[in-house]
Amino acid sequence: MSDLVTVVVPARNEEANLGPCLSSILNQDWRNLQLLVVDGASTDGTRAVVQGFAGRDPRVELLVNPQGTIPGSLNLALRAARGSWFIRVDAHASVPPDYVRRLVHHLESGDWGGVGGRKDGQGITPAGRAIAAAMASPFGVGNSTYHHGRCVRTVDHIPFGAYPTALARELGGWDERLLANEDYEFDYRVRRQGRQLLFDPELKIGWQCRQAVPELFHQYRRYGRGKADVARLHPASLQPRHVVAPGLLGSWLGALLLLPVVRMLAALPFAVYLLGLAFATAHTSRGLDRRARPYLPAAFLAMHVGWGLGFWEGLARRRVAHQSPSASLGAQGSKSPSPSGGGQGGGLARAAVHGAGGDRDPGAPARSVRVRRGRPRARLHHVCRRRDRPRAGPGARLLSAGPAPQRRRPAGLPRRFGGVRRGGDAGGPAGGVFLRSPRWRCWRPRWWRLSSVTPR
Repeated sequence: MSDLVTVVVPARNEEANLGPCLSSILNQDWRNLQLLVVDGASTDGTRAVVQGFAGRDPRVELLVNPQGTIPGSLNLALRAARGSWFIRVDAHASVPPDYVRRLVHHLESGDWGGVGGRKDGQGITPAGRAIAAAMASPFGVGNSTYHHGRCVRTVDHIPFGAYPTALARELGGWDERLLANEDYEFDYRVRRQGRQLLFDPELKIGWQCRQAVPELFHQYRRYGRGKADVARLHPASLQPRHVVAPGLLGSWLGALLLLPVVRMLAALPFAVYLLGLAFATAHTSRGLDRRARPYLPAAFLAMHVGWGLGFWEGLARRRVAHQSPSASLGAQGSKSPSPSGGGQGGGLARAAVHGAGGDRDPGAPARSVRVRRGRPRARLHHVCRRRDRPRAGPGARLLSAGPAPQRRRPAGLPRRFGGVRRGGDAGGPAGGVFLRSPRWRCWRPRWWRLSSVTPR
């Protein structure tokens, strides 16, 4: 008997597209399926469509994700999965009848951590057909193989991937902090574990792309913000194609700044891009009808500008902190170290605040080190001679022990110091100098002097 395969379809407001998608999955020649449809807080008739299919076929199961995010839906399905293989299919996609069988054939060999096919865009409107052609062009998406690949090969990312269920649970599922690009981040963790990803162009996925250029712009802007979040989590995951569009926008901004000074040099980035755009449009439009061809340059421009703008916005907003995957994933993840002593470096903060001998005496007068700029009449020798023994005394406040203190660096204070604490906490008095780096042993600037070490 064939193994049970779990197919997951995250859906949100997909009433129009969900029926053909579920029909293509249920018509697979691999009959032993568990079809999990995760409704992400839809406001249309998506849930009614799923319930209708579930009433006719017991293989269909409905799950509800109140958060509405794709990573949360995937983790919810991962917890409910009973199959040996975990396959994702989007709600606005359709797959051929042998899709599951080909995926399982590759996965059963044990050589691959994930398998995926080629995503062929399908356009209904003239703009949609132009968008589908732009997404299949190397000028539009770079060396993203799953858009235009023609041969079997290993890749860095697969669309709507199929994975061993045990591997997905071992990795902790998908990162729910990400609102986009969660599939690429998951594939990166698969590759970092030493597993490879296989791309098979015979696995063709019919995917309904955006049908209007403004919708495409907003989609790629969201993709760019998601890529910035992934880059903050895993800087080594960035590929050259990911930074070309942000670099293009940066060159345009620099050219605009140079326009009043050197006009010919300022026009160079725009001229180079327009030349490439004209060549790619002429090459790609050969297979398009006349009604769709005028939308092609706008589609290219919307993809590049949307991605680049979203990437810079994602870097500026800092929505995702650089830390290990949290325990909020579908399986148990690793906990990030606590800033107050739960992880590496917490003991250093406590020792610098309370001294090597233990906690500070509550009855002792509070002391602080105050440093100000002055003439080079004296040096500040050995501010911190050892990690656990501050030179200024057991009550000196050299490092913060509280979580997320508000810090401000006064004018003239070197960057080696983090700033001055505003207000106090339960661990000690207000005021004091923050030492940013735990690695250096002493600080001897020639232009600073110790003004006083006085009780407060």
